[in-house]
Amino acid sequence: MAKIEFDEGDYVVYPTHGVGRVLCIEIQEISDQKLELIVIRFEKDRMTLRVPVAKASNSGLRKLSSRKMMDTALTTLKGRSRVKRTMWSRRAQEYEAKINSGDPVSIAEVVRDLHRAADQPDQSYSERQMYQAALDRLARELAAVEKIDEVAAAQKLEDLLAA
Repeated sequence: MAKIEFDEGDYVVYPTHGVGRVLCIEIQEISDQKLELIVIRFEKDRMTLRVPVAKASNSGLRKLSSRKMMDTALTTLKGRSRVKRTMWSRRAQEYEAKINSGDPVSIAEVVRDLHRAADQPDQSYSERQMYQAALDRLARELAAVEKIDEVAAAQKLEDLLAA
């Protein structure tokens, strides 16, 4: 059996779904094989995910970011936007990959690059959607790290971007 690094009640981050909470570790029997599963609840998406313990690290499941890692992500937000002059479809794929990586610094890069100040040109619908997805994902993890609600976390991120 693989070593379990997660305990009941822990906040965890699953790359493609963001922040969830470990409900329990259960054992299920599937075709005469005993399988140890980490049961994770994603409240925001009203979804429950079962990840085999043996595949947890390969799937990218990780503990919540440390305070230091979150500070690095927040510093990234304040950096200069680095928008490549490539077609949107190519950039969108890169942004999508960064959001789904689950890495807070990569997600912060997407938020930073897609953020528009009031005096800047408007975004396309898909740019706004991607910006919102990245902002929500980052805000959820910030909220869990700082033990504040998501609205306050999103506001904090927006304030940093406006500074």
